[in-house]
Amino acid sequence: MFRNQEIKRQAVLFGMFWMIGLAGMIAAPDFAVLIWCLLGMCTAGLWYLESTARYRSVNRLVRELDEILHGNTVLEISSFQEGDMEVLRDEIYKMTVRLREQAEQSLKGKKELADSLADISHQIKTPLTTLNLLTERMKNPNLNEEEQRKLLREMKQMLERIERLITVLLKLSRLDAGAVELNVQEVPLYTLVKKALAPLEIAIELRGQKLTLQGEKDTMVLADETWTVEAIGNLLKNSMEYTPNEGEIFVSWQDNPLYTSLEISDGGLGFEKEDLPHLFERFYKGKNSKGSGFGIGLALAKAIFFRENAKVKAENQKHGGGMFTVRFYKGNL
Repeated sequence: MFRNQEIKRQAVLFGMFWMIGLAGMIAAPDFAVLIWCLLGMCTAGLWYLESTARYRSVNRLVRELDEILHGNTVLEISSFQEGDMEVLRDEIYKMTVRLREQAEQSLKGKKELADSLADISHQIKTPLTTLNLLTERMKNPNLNEEEQRKLLREMKQMLERIERLITVLLKLSRLDAGAVELNVQEVPLYTLVKKALAPLEIAIELRGQKLTLQGEKDTMVLADETWTVEAIGNLLKNSMEYTPNEGEIFVSWQDNPLYTSLEISDGGLGFEKEDLPHLFERFYKGKNSKGSGFGIGLALAKAIFFRENAKVKAENQKHGGGMFTVRFYKGNL
């Protein structure tokens, strides 16, 4: 209670008044009633001044809150004293700042949602338009059996494209919402890389690309096996698409006391400088983008690594070609 400056000040002044009045009444007992009245008047005056100052402080705080509620974007703490009013003022300001941050985050989330919906609409619109055109062509009674089969294959490809997009988007949304419970445990990094490479081996072989793995097979990392295989697979797929036929893809990993570093290098021309800051953004496709991807695989990979306390970055190698680096940090999440 005595941290409050008002109470300390009142206690000191009241004590001084009482001591002076007591000394006066002892020294001049004939004027005790007069001294007592003067002491009461001084005490009442002090109470009036302190109450006025308190209510003035309350009114100032009310005006400041009113300005904030009416759009004042500047938050200024006009007093740096101790006391109940200053504690209340500080708590109100902290609450105001917090509410403003939440409002800004909400607006940012709405904007990101609107942008994502626009991107999703654009991504789905293309295969749907193609499907509509193929459907109209299928209505042609003059098509022979071979042409019909060709159209059906194209329609199936468009449907598979839409299915892949929806599947990846659902995974991303689950990660964003925290609805995915990762089973993080020690897993051999070699096993993760081999499982991630399995779906790409035929494509790599058809392209005549050379794949090199370098690292200790017993190197362990903290990761969820299923999700990490998908994340590494997306990095490998990107490297495969950027590597020309007969080119080389180099995968290596090294271990140190702080983290395990996984590097995936391609034999292409490297990333454009203006693309590097945006490679892990959703639906972003670089100028030299190859393949029929949606520009969402790297965003999914980053989201997975983030949940595992791992970091991923993209850069260009000195001798040419792009490289992804993933750091799996040691210690519990």
